[in-house]
Amino acid sequence: MGVTGTQTHPAHLHAPPRGGPLDSGSAGAPGQELVPGVLAVDGGNSKTDVALVGAGGQVLGTARGGGFVPQRVGTEAAVAGLAPLVAQAAAQAGIDLAACTGPLVTHVSACLAGADMPVEEQQLQEAIAAYGWARTVSVANDTFALLRSGTDAPRGVAVVCGAGINCVGLLPDGRTARFPALGALTGDWGGGGGLATSVMFAATRAEDGRGPHTALASAAAGHFGLPSVDAVAQAVHLGSLPESRLHELVPVLFATAEAGDPVARELVARQADEIAAMALVALRRLDLLDAPADVVLGGGVLASRRPLLLDGVTARLAADAPQAVPRVVDTPPVVGAALLGLDYLAAAGHGSAPGAQERLRASYPRGAGTA
Repeated sequence: MGVTGTQTHPAHLHAPPRGGPLDSGSAGAPGQELVPGVLAVDGGNSKTDVALVGAGGQVLGTARGGGFVPQRVGTEAAVAGLAPLVAQAAAQAGIDLAACTGPLVTHVSACLAGADMPVEEQQLQEAIAAYGWARTVSVANDTFALLRSGTDAPRGVAVVCGAGINCVGLLPDGRTARFPALGALTGDWGGGGGLATSVMFAATRAEDGRGPHTALASAAAGHFGLPSVDAVAQAVHLGSLPESRLHELVPVLFATAEAGDPVARELVARQADEIAAMALVALRRLDLLDAPADVVLGGGVLASRRPLLLDGVTARLAADAPQAVPRVVDTPPVVGAALLGLDYLAAAGHGSAPGAQERLRASYPRGAGTA
């Protein structure tokens, strides 16, 4: 990979006091909280999970709703969509949120899709703080929830490869490493969307003679029951085949690669390279390249645990970060958001009950809530 050295990059290495998943962020409501603990929010593109967690790690209430998409509906509307979920979680704990005259909890720890840049985090943080659910509020990108869900402490790197791709790193002192993650505009490649587009690109060029032969052409057309890849493209263009269904080509890609097709294998290898490259850069920025560190892997593409992809990622990490420990996690990310909140409570002197992390994890069996 050629990623060596331990120099830091100030433009990408973010330090306290403001920003990041371990910072108190914005002030919320004054007064004594009803529940000493954390309101954890994991807002992803497809679903949102909320958990009301006591300072001792006990889960008092949960709720699930639709995707958190501020980039589509705006910050205010997206945050407003959290309100009924918070009320539902509070009701499970026997609390009527509407009757509360002060903050519900000590701290809100919200890990949200769409919080890709500091200005977006700040906007979301202030919008959540205005609801008065907690004394303090911190907002971070949802990839931080994945990271903390797969580690025993707020230390390591996480790469999410699902519909898109992103990577973050975190140290216990609050320093972070991250990428803008705005797609091709900021140099990102891969994830379900990128892989599906690449399958269509390679398959079409094979079919019309501009590119090398690949079994992806017949496999892609056959998957949709159409006579050719050109017919698939036309169906998407004319609207008879929803463009969202192109994501179905990702497992087609892996099956074709595992059958030995060179073009398909090249695409999978490129995805492994991209995942490893992001992880290695984040490790380097946090001076973890030559130290033991967890590399948490998640998102639908990685969670499918395809050996061809995972073996490629593992080999690339081993070459340049031999002490890194890659692991695919299926713990619900809302657990990570809650753990980050508990980390903040402990650091801020609000107390940390022995066994809180273990108690919280025990409430979410592996694989629960990951759909």
